[in-house]
Amino acid sequence: MDGVAAAISERVARSVTGVVGLLAAVALIAVGAAVVSSARAVGVVLIVVGALVLSGLTAVAPGQARVVSLFGRYEGTIRATGLRWVNPLTKRQRVSTRIRNHETATLKVNDADGNPIEMAAVVVWQVEDTAKSVYSVEDVVRFVATQAETAVRHIAGSYPYDARGEERLSLRENAEEITSRMSAEIAQRVTLAGVGVVESRITRLSYAPEIAQAMLRRQQADAVVDARRRVVEGAVGMVRMALEQLTEEDLVELDEERKAAMVSNLLVVLCSETATQPVVNTGTLYQ
Repeated sequence: MDGVAAAISERVARSVTGVVGLLAAVALIAVGAAVVSSARAVGVVLIVVGALVLSGLTAVAPGQARVVSLFGRYEGTIRATGLRWVNPLTKRQRVSTRIRNHETATLKVNDADGNPIEMAAVVVWQVEDTAKSVYSVEDVVRFVATQAETAVRHIAGSYPYDARGEERLSLRENAEEITSRMSAEIAQRVTLAGVGVVESRITRLSYAPEIAQAMLRRQQADAVVDARRRVVEGAVGMVRMALEQLTEEDLVELDEERKAAMVSNLLVVLCSETATQPVVNTGTLYQ
């Protein structure tokens, strides 16, 4: 397939402005009609030739191209818009060069950790080489759809849904980089069909329904643990700062036992989820 794609590439077809062909056809038909009464054979031939010349006219709209072939051989592509004239014996196949979207179905695959997930993407693509799009694949639209879904499945299976604190790429946390890699993979797969990928985006990403609740609880638990860790780290820092300031400014002398009690009380106050009530100790620490 790579050899076919390399053998055929787009080139400009020979064509002239359609006005020339139109005037020539009208002139031939007019002359033929004028002489058909006096020279029937000549008149008929001129009319037939004029009609044949007229059939060489082709209109090219913006965002379209014409792939020209003669008896099965590729002759070139017409991208110039407007009325053009080519060899009347050629076949002219219309090819859209407009930007198109393809949205994949919601695909159920396993991520790199083996968890079933659901993923979908939209691919923005455009025909760049009309010759390859016509001769290298049977149906370029279906080909792009198939290759896009294949690439989405491969990307989904190559990365975990969630890194869970590990130093690795994940589908949820590194969407931009994952999308960039997905676009590059799709572009590599469809290049032999003369198609270029403008961009691609992930439109749906979630755990499969059968594990969604379990994964949600795990995410909530991870969030609680992370929040607790941050609270404890902040509280320890504040306690350390308080002890250092008391020592530096020589406000009070604390032995190790009093320091431990102070640390314990401060940590309880700072880490507690509810408001704490102060207790006034009228005695000493040892009573």
